[in-house]
Amino acid sequence: MKHFFDKKLNTVLSVTIVVLALVIVMYTVVTNGTIRAGESAAAMAVSNIETTHVTKARIATTEKPTDSVQTTQNATKATKATKATKATKATEPSTEPTVAFATAMPPKQPVDYQSQWDAGYLVAIDNPDLSYKCGQVTLSDYDRDLLERLCMGEFGSGGFVGASLIAQAVKNAICFDGFTSVQAVIDGCHYTGRTDLKANSQCKKAVQYIFDENHDAVQHRIMYMYNPKLVQSSFHESQNYILTYEDVRFFDRWGY
Repeated sequence: MKHFFDKKLNTVLSVTIVVLALVIVMYTVVTNGTIRAGESAAAMAVSNIETTHVTKARIATTEKPTDSVQTTQNATKATKATKATKATKATEPSTEPTVAFATAMPPKQPVDYQSQWDAGYLVAIDNPDLSYKCGQVTLSDYDRDLLERLCMGEFGSGGFVGASLIAQAVKNAICFDGFTSVQAVIDGCHYTGRTDLKANSQCKKAVQYIFDENHDAVQHRIMYMYNPKLVQSSFHESQNYILTYEDVRFFDRWGY
């Protein structure tokens, strides 16, 4: 009988040991398995939240600055710009003229602009000389080419009208001062415009209009011109001011 109970006890103990062994194996598998990857459901949730926060933080560093940051940056830029402007103003030379600009003589009677345009003048002025007349001048091929290039060098940027004003000044010098060639006008009147530039079509048309067709740009004699943005000249401003076209001021002498 005792033997029977010992055998039964050994069986129970064996089963218990096997069960305990299985439990231990299962625990080891579970502990080292999927759950350990997150260290528990709660731990996995915390890990995901932290990852999300990190991701958002990294994205935020490349996003457009907030209004307050942008305002600060703009203010900084404005301050720098103001300082740069002040520094520039402090070093820039004064552009104020040291000579007084002459003004046109007031007309003795109301000005009829339309009649000036109808007569072929390109610019209607406030002080036309109704007695103005310049004879026609015939150009040699050499003088024509030289004058076209002179118009280009003196006032090519002024287009057809600007070139016509230069051409009229040359024609007036020939008519009223007795010069016999374009080169003589250049030398005697001290023209400084380049003559090595190829003339454009506007300069060629201007020479044709003033010389071949015997028109004038304005109804007044013009003898001098200069650009006050390039040079200051009290001499020019002491003469009879006629008009300004773009930046160039044109003058006649006092008296004929």
